[in-house]
Amino acid sequence: MLASILVIEDNPANLELMSYLLSAYGYSPHTATDGAEGLRIAGREAFDLIICDIHLPQTDGYEVARQLKADPVRRTVPLIAVTALAMVGDRDKVLAAGFDGYIAKPIDPETFVRQVEAFLRPDKRKNAPDPPASVCDAPVAVPTRHTVLVVDNLPVNLDLARSILEPHGYRVLVAEGIEDALTAARMHPCDLVLSDVCMSGGTGYDLIKRVKSDPRLAAIPFVFITSTMLNEADRAIGLGLGAARYLFRPIEPEALLSEIESCLREAGRIARGDDSDR
Repeated sequence: MLASILVIEDNPANLELMSYLLSAYGYSPHTATDGAEGLRIAGREAFDLIICDIHLPQTDGYEVARQLKADPVRRTVPLIAVTALAMVGDRDKVLAAGFDGYIAKPIDPETFVRQVEAFLRPDKRKNAPDPPASVCDAPVAVPTRHTVLVVDNLPVNLDLARSILEPHGYRVLVAEGIEDALTAARMHPCDLVLSDVCMSGGTGYDLIKRVKSDPRLAAIPFVFITSTMLNEADRAIGLGLGAARYLFRPIEPEALLSEIESCLREAGRIARGDDSDR
């Protein structure tokens, strides 16, 4: 049986990406969004490895490490720090606090699971030497037929979108802001725009207004996806501006794929009954 892994991380996008990558390799990820919750879960369930951020609400990663390593039952469980700390001496401080290893943020989706596996017992690791198609750059069997422009100012969200969409035959273009997104959409014909709402240099609402006011782009289905603007009033604003969908993070990969496919079909870009992209 592959490893059961606890991930303690307060950033929803980072938590979603790490959980997705671990699941893609066949591991069983469990999650906590603050240190206190992580300690409670670790106290009632057995894990083969624990991944923990340093900067956490309520109880930080250093305190999590102190309590876990003081517990005779859990002190032998490998504890890995995943953190953006990058100052001289930070790595030594993390290891001195009781962590068994250190992975720097932003994580690399192509190497993250292999880094984690280095701390697992051999009998708890995945035997297959190659990563699954969902997180590698190898050509996929599904032909590329539709192009999705993903707009987000967080690289971790752009990486997550690629890892979900590309294995299912989608060509993914990325942009980190409004002007870059408009330039990309005008230079490279795309079939759908998937955009965050809160971004630097303007919001997703600003972007959709400009997309819908441009005759060359107005017909492109526009989908919002957000982890911050989560109430029905926000959804109403997005849909009122012409969005085909307003989705909330975290979202299961299959649910996101289904929503995108439905939007493409509704816009006449996939014929009804044509599932060749899936």
